[in-house]
Amino acid sequence: MDHVKCECGHVNPIGTIFCEACGKPFEDGESAALLDMKYEGSARRSVTNTKTIVDKIWSFFSSVKVGIWLIVITLAASAIGTILPQQMYLPPNATPEQYYADQYGTLGELYYQLGFNNLYSSWWYILLLASIGISLVICSLDRVVPLYKALKKQGVTRHASFLKRQRVYGVSAATGEEIARIEENLKKRRYRVRMENGNILAEKGRFSRWGPYVNHVGLIIFLFGTMLRFVPGMYVDQSVWLREGETKEIPGTNGKYYIKNEKFIKEVYDKSKDAAVFGDAIDRVGNKMIPKNFQTNVVLYKAAGKAVAGQEPKLEKVKAYDIRVNEPLEFDNYSLYQVDYKEGELSKMKLFLENKATAEKLGPIAISLDDPKESYDLGGGHVVKLLNYFPDFYFDEDGKPNTKTKVPNNPAFVFKMITPEKPDGEVSFVAIRQNIEPSGENKYKMTFAGIETRNASALTVKKDLTLWIVGLGGAIFMIGVIQGMYWNHRRIWVQRVGSELWIAGHTNKNWYGFRNEIAKVLEGTSIPKPQDKALTEKIS
Repeated sequence: MDHVKCECGHVNPIGTIFCEACGKPFEDGESAALLDMKYEGSARRSVTNTKTIVDKIWSFFSSVKVGIWLIVITLAASAIGTILPQQMYLPPNATPEQYYADQYGTLGELYYQLGFNNLYSSWWYILLLASIGISLVICSLDRVVPLYKALKKQGVTRHASFLKRQRVYGVSAATGEEIARIEENLKKRRYRVRMENGNILAEKGRFSRWGPYVNHVGLIIFLFGTMLRFVPGMYVDQSVWLREGETKEIPGTNGKYYIKNEKFIKEVYDKSKDAAVFGDAIDRVGNKMIPKNFQTNVVLYKAAGKAVAGQEPKLEKVKAYDIRVNEPLEFDNYSLYQVDYKEGELSKMKLFLENKATAEKLGPIAISLDDPKESYDLGGGHVVKLLNYFPDFYFDEDGKPNTKTKVPNNPAFVFKMITPEKPDGEVSFVAIRQNIEPSGENKYKMTFAGIETRNASALTVKKDLTLWIVGLGGAIFMIGVIQGMYWNHRRIWVQRVGSELWIAGHTNKNWYGFRNEIAKVLEGTSIPKPQDKALTEKIS
């Protein structure tokens, strides 16, 4: 019940359209329609087995339409992910939910709520990629295995119906000498010739039939490489802002490596020194400065031993390095690139405690804008307590002070000033050019005494252990493209039927070239060139 035996004696799997050995069609009646030679009439599992759940899943993923739709959906989702920046590219310390709403309004809110802010690492996007991979594997196995078996088992002597239903077919008379001449011409054309009882099967370019499946192998390897990027430790593409004098853990190293910004250096072109080479370019920009070089002098540290929660790690110096544009610091498969900088970032703000009546000033106190202290003792019973701190101050919709980011772009403070005259303290809200006394008029106020600034560098951390896999997949894919595009599978059957000589041929593409090649094969004989039914009849 699982096989069909042909009259030639060959046993075919159930579902085979025509015999793998002799080519006899299994459908009833005489038909003039051309045989479907795409898979050599072989039985595909997706068509013949459709009963169990496994069969239904196999049939679903073996469908070319399903594969195309999966690719279209993935491409559409990928395109949507480029409309707004992904979360990894937001400014440092920005709150994603608030950032998208503030910058892009309703569209940004919807973008964030639907999860497109982290599209390429979302579970459903990874599932789409996996589904494409599964579809490619099943599509390939469903077709390439029966196709390979059918081509391997094909016989030289073919059934009359098989030859008649080929697109290129002709009947004539011929002598033994002419058949020998045809055989000789076929070998000159680099055909692999098989003989059986005076019949000929000439074949070349069969390897081109595997081009699409080589493509599939390349795509599967490519998808596997891209999906490996979601495995921890395989791929890192993150950024870190590092202020001068600051030491931070390098993102993606799981606390193993730390980096310290010793100094940021920026150099610009000087007309007096660089006029000989860059004078014209400098003149074109006028008063604008053209950066010549910007670099970050860093020290790379490695954590010694295992980190203990709540304790500062013990760091061992690995090396010092000057990171410039396109001159990254490389270590342990990681690369640190200089990508951006910020000059004059606020570092400390100095304030006096001033008696409004006498203008007497105490202090100043220096408030670190990265990690401010909660209390500042000025002596003589004068204490300034920091009740609240807003690094990037603004008033929200309710009119309350809030902060946009943790970067000190616009610092504001809420102080409680304790003095001998006011032991219970006075509250004051202090921002740049603002001094608000919410509890009424105070005896004391905080006044500006100066600022300290510093430079900051943006470094991109990259690690990619999947690049060679992705590259290998791409290379194999291109081999498949070349294999299937520049070669084609050609077969010519020359067979004696009684007193007649039948010639039939098939190619998977480039029928014009194939017809010309048959004409060259028949040179030196009186045999007319067989007709292409697609040109002489309304048959496709």
